[in-house]
Amino acid sequence: MAFSPQFLDEIKHRTSLAEVVGKRVKLVKKGHEYSGLCPFHNEKTPSFTLNEDKGFYHCFGCQSHGSAIDFVMETEGLGFREAVEKLAFEAGMEIPDETPEQRERERKKQTLYDVTEAAAAYFEKMLYMPEGQAALDYLTSRGIDRATLKTYRVGFSPESRSALKTALLRESIAEEQMISAGLIIKPTEDRGRGMDSYDRFRGRVMFPISDRRGRVIAFGGQILGAGEPKYLNSPETPLFHKGSELYGLHIAGPASRKSDTILVTEGYMDVIALYKAGFPHAVAPLGTAMTEDQIRLLWKIVPEPVLCFDGDRAGQAAAGKTALRALPLLKPGIGIRFATLPASEDPDSLIKNKGADAMAAVIEAAIPLSETLWRMETHGKLPTTPEARAALQQRLSDHARAIQDATVRSHFSKAFNERIAPVSRSAGPGGQNRWQPGGGKGWNRGGGWASNLQMETAAGPAARVNMGKRREEILIAVLINHPALYDDVSESLGTIAFSLPELDKIRQEILKTLAAKSGLETEHLINHLNSCGYSAVLRSLLGAGVYDHAYFARPQASLEEAGAGWMETFDQIRGKDLIAEIEEAERDVAENPSEETWRRLLALKQQKMNETMDEQA
Repeated sequence: MAFSPQFLDEIKHRTSLAEVVGKRVKLVKKGHEYSGLCPFHNEKTPSFTLNEDKGFYHCFGCQSHGSAIDFVMETEGLGFREAVEKLAFEAGMEIPDETPEQRERERKKQTLYDVTEAAAAYFEKMLYMPEGQAALDYLTSRGIDRATLKTYRVGFSPESRSALKTALLRESIAEEQMISAGLIIKPTEDRGRGMDSYDRFRGRVMFPISDRRGRVIAFGGQILGAGEPKYLNSPETPLFHKGSELYGLHIAGPASRKSDTILVTEGYMDVIALYKAGFPHAVAPLGTAMTEDQIRLLWKIVPEPVLCFDGDRAGQAAAGKTALRALPLLKPGIGIRFATLPASEDPDSLIKNKGADAMAAVIEAAIPLSETLWRMETHGKLPTTPEARAALQQRLSDHARAIQDATVRSHFSKAFNERIAPVSRSAGPGGQNRWQPGGGKGWNRGGGWASNLQMETAAGPAARVNMGKRREEILIAVLINHPALYDDVSESLGTIAFSLPELDKIRQEILKTLAAKSGLETEHLINHLNSCGYSAVLRSLLGAGVYDHAYFARPQASLEEAGAGWMETFDQIRGKDLIAEIEEAERDVAENPSEETWRRLLALKQQKMNETMDEQA
């Protein structure tokens, strides 16, 4: 039913938001506000606040925001009506009488839940009957065990025009209700005059689609063997609005509260395979690209969901559409990350072929929306002429202008401009980039690629030490993910004195291994390093801590990007080492002003001057 604004205002007036929230969150009062650990995402420092006078709560971490009604809906999985009724009862208020029309509408809707539940139970039962043996064999061959099948209530629809219809009629469910629930089809006069209604789903593996409360609202069916369409969803019904629902959300929602992330993949089987592999926080849209409603729904759960579509052209096209669709909706603190699967792989096949660890690595390497747009527009190749750079800048500016929030729009524009500037500086005479793979010892360095590194400027000593370590990690990560750079960087890498013993050891092992095994691929190099006892170091090197500072260190970066970024980072490390050597030489001259100490100091200063001139060239 529709509640009047006056009734809702009265509930909010009579309800203490602090009492409602305080049942689930330990609150500390500070002036007119309360604060505590957010119940909607994992955190150690409180970012959740509520204002009793204004009647709303807000989390600065995950951007959850709302009233007492919203809080009850989110934490207890209730619909709007149920949340209002609960708070009204607790406040001692009577629910207004419904009109006859409202009562009838609610009765029909509630009845449809019973219809879809009965259909789900029927399909689930049929999977384990002789008629469903082929479907069960197929699912078993895909590596799905019975416990997982029962968790998602996977079923089977027999190859019959009226099997479901007959079964539901026996349960006294009217044909009209089955039609309203989208389970059977009534032929229209021009397409089958005089024909009986028939089952919509026939000869298919059935995936019940549930709302956030776990109530079945629709179905998706996958054909067994040949036949079209391969996938078939329920039509729009009073219960089901395709663009507003996500498959698996009733399971992924609670799981995502613990992991503080949610994965979005393409299909039902991907969701189920991820669950079985230890990723219960996975959902799938009921189509290709995400809708605006689905994106907003995800943001109610976590601030930065991870989109993990297939590695083929169609999957990446869907990811691109989602990226563009999300732009106008962005707000401070919320976004989307994009995980890139290997070409021709989906989550299900990747887990089967390479295991759950490979899937975890893909998720860990997910890139932010801004980086996704950059790659969409550059296709891994940097523009080499002024007009091409201008066109790239125009396209990126158009993306930034699509963002409605002024603050986010400003930061996207700044980020894109910072990416364009190094491209311009790295172009030499004739528009050619000054670094090319295979450049060897004769590289002409420059290009400003490390502007993508979040380096310190006037930071304190501790920050400089940490950033120095981060640069060393970046050099190693780039070489692990792009071993083809070995011939070009090995000599330079061998000249650096690493600050931490464990980094120096893995550096030496990498250099030794690549020298002995030319053409070794990343996967085999990582396996070798794991076998040598470097698993813990690798987790740090090949994680967000490094990748967020240097996008070119990621495996998805082009060889050109990786090489230019590596050299820029090396120059920064070498520059700091050279400054330290000059300072030491100056002290030697002060203590022992001999010809030898003077000659060393002058040589170091000349080297510094030469490198500065190279950078400015």
